[in-house]
Amino acid sequence: MIDRLIEMFAYAFLVRAIAVGLLVSLCAALLGVSLVLKRYSMIGDGLSHVGFGALAIATAMNAAPLSVAIPVVVLAAFLLLRLSENSKIKGDAAVALISTGALAVGVMVISFTSGMNTDVYNYMFGSILTMSKSDVALSIILAVVVLALFVLFYNRIFAVTFDENFARAIGINTGLYNMLIAFLTAITIVLGMRMMGALLISSLIIFPALTSMRVCKRFISVTICSAAVSVLCFLTGVILSFLFAAPTGASVVLVNIAAFFLFWAARAVMDRIPKKPG
Repeated sequence: MIDRLIEMFAYAFLVRAIAVGLLVSLCAALLGVSLVLKRYSMIGDGLSHVGFGALAIATAMNAAPLSVAIPVVVLAAFLLLRLSENSKIKGDAAVALISTGALAVGVMVISFTSGMNTDVYNYMFGSILTMSKSDVALSIILAVVVLALFVLFYNRIFAVTFDENFARAIGINTGLYNMLIAFLTAITIVLGMRMMGALLISSLIIFPALTSMRVCKRFISVTICSAAVSVLCFLTGVILSFLFAAPTGASVVLVNIAAFFLFWAARAVMDRIPKKPG
């Protein structure tokens, strides 16, 4: 086992991919708490489908995938936010409308383009082998920017997450910070798609937040626990993927599911312990 782990970290491309994955997992976990509490958790799934359509078009045009996908997904995030807030189309319907439309565009592009099967499979289900050096460098820079913006505007993101009406009453531009959350989420989704795939990336946003909420109650404790769970589950999933030659994205998701049930069991045990009076 130890020899296999040493062998794993001897591959430079794996070390680069793990570094990016850990940063993306951290970003997804931090944003996931706000998205779950605001009932926007499915926005990650919708944006991943938009990202798939954008990546399919970029591949067909021989363009740099990230340079095409990032602006498209950011615009889609703003559109989803606007539809959810100011339209007769409700949030879940808006997500379904845009995500299925983008997925249909991606599939149509693929059907008319030859030689894309391998790339499409990687984008749908993820592959740790798809990370080039330029992708890694850009991903690390963008992930650090996402983390920096989240930490810098943490107090306002907290206020908008818990009570948007109160935040608006005390002078916070709630529309601006909702757009910031959508922007950061879009960047994180695109960065994570290369390893997790369009069908699995939303799990990085949803599972750590739900898992930490089983045992933590305060926003700050949920956020910290979610970040720790996400990073640990990603690293464990990658190691299991290498040891058993399993798909990376699926391995990470299964580890997250195991962590969720572990925390759920811990909560059940904690509730059965009699509390000391006053």
